[in-house]
Amino acid sequence: MKGAKSINISKRLVMEAYKRVKANKGTAGVDDVTIDKFEENLQNNLYKIWNRMSSGCYMPKPVLLVEIPKMGGGKRPLGIPTVGDRVAQMVVVLLLEPHVEPHFHDDSYAFRPQRSAHGAIQAAVIRCRTNPWVLDLDIRKFFDTIDHTLLIKAIEKHAPDSWMLLYIKRWLNVPYQLKDGSLKEREMGVPQGSVIGPILANLFLHYAFDLWMKRTYPEILFERYADDCIIHCKTSGQVMHLKGAIQERLKQCKLELNEAKTQIVYCRSSNMRENYENTQFDFLGYTFMPRWAKNGSGQVFTGFGAAVSKNAMKSMSARMQLWKPSELVRLSLEELANKMNPVIQGWINYYGKSYPSQLRKFLQLLNYRLAHWVRRKFKRFEGRKMASLYWLGRIARNTPTLFAHWKWDVLPPTTRGKAELNVDRIRRAV
Repeated sequence: MKGAKSINISKRLVMEAYKRVKANKGTAGVDDVTIDKFEENLQNNLYKIWNRMSSGCYMPKPVLLVEIPKMGGGKRPLGIPTVGDRVAQMVVVLLLEPHVEPHFHDDSYAFRPQRSAHGAIQAAVIRCRTNPWVLDLDIRKFFDTIDHTLLIKAIEKHAPDSWMLLYIKRWLNVPYQLKDGSLKEREMGVPQGSVIGPILANLFLHYAFDLWMKRTYPEILFERYADDCIIHCKTSGQVMHLKGAIQERLKQCKLELNEAKTQIVYCRSSNMRENYENTQFDFLGYTFMPRWAKNGSGQVFTGFGAAVSKNAMKSMSARMQLWKPSELVRLSLEELANKMNPVIQGWINYYGKSYPSQLRKFLQLLNYRLAHWVRRKFKRFEGRKMASLYWLGRIARNTPTLFAHWKWDVLPPTTRGKAELNVDRIRRAV
């Protein structure tokens, strides 16, 4: 038949893939084509992708290599495909996901429908109460060291069509393009920043870790979010043994345990009173550690709970610093709220789920930041730090839903008689 394609891909699927890519936003790749620019000739651009993928002649462009700061320090390499290549990858993700999703472990939480980081955090909180020992696992440069041969074997078990495997191999082997335009060949790893990367990484660890744990240690519970993994044990002997066993298993899969970041933690609480040097760990932006709490009778006890981590607060503080009063002075208070609220609400939605009082204390810093804006905006408050804060407090009482954190009951003080925040103490903690 004239015009028939060797690979059956619907144009509707390509359009759906584009909508998903657009919703995820992201920057331009090596061709400098942004999503907005891509959309200027959307119909033709999507047709080219469909035509090339359907005929088997699709070839991806190099992946732009950029580095972003990591929350805990250092830099994380990201590989950014072009918008067109991201659409093509999403086509394969949408077709492959239904074939792999039913096989994934219940305690794998990353990049999966109906699962989230909060699910992993909540499961970890509950399990730390009955399993006093934790192995906080870190795999050295996981995304950069995934073995392609082993990964291809895993994909072959699930990919319904050979053309998917063909394109995935091309995405795995496409070179990085550096800032100076030079190319860096790749023989291992999956680029962080690619659309196909998350499902491939999940698939690799499904066989390298999840199924191995299910076969070898079915009684031991864990939460895995991509390569972040927390494992719960009953005794110190059990956790010591498990660390060595996992180290050997990772070697078999051509991965390496990061000894500097992997740690054994004792989840100390009122019910668990053994002594051990490490009594806290960070997981998905939360710090798990012994914390004061009250029971229903008002009795104080020590529980092992999770609250926003110090590194997360540093990241939020750095974001606040970008809201420079001198640059925002032309805005009204309402316009300022509209600019900040999406970010603030995001912090509340993510870090306010567990032990919210910790986040509330931190967000008081934002009120002092807003008071700085008041002093730059209105000359009568110049040099009057507390007066600007009290004025802001009165505004907050009259319009408590103006800012997202005000709506969450993080309000500035209105008079000197009110209990004031020790800002220096919180800044030192951050």
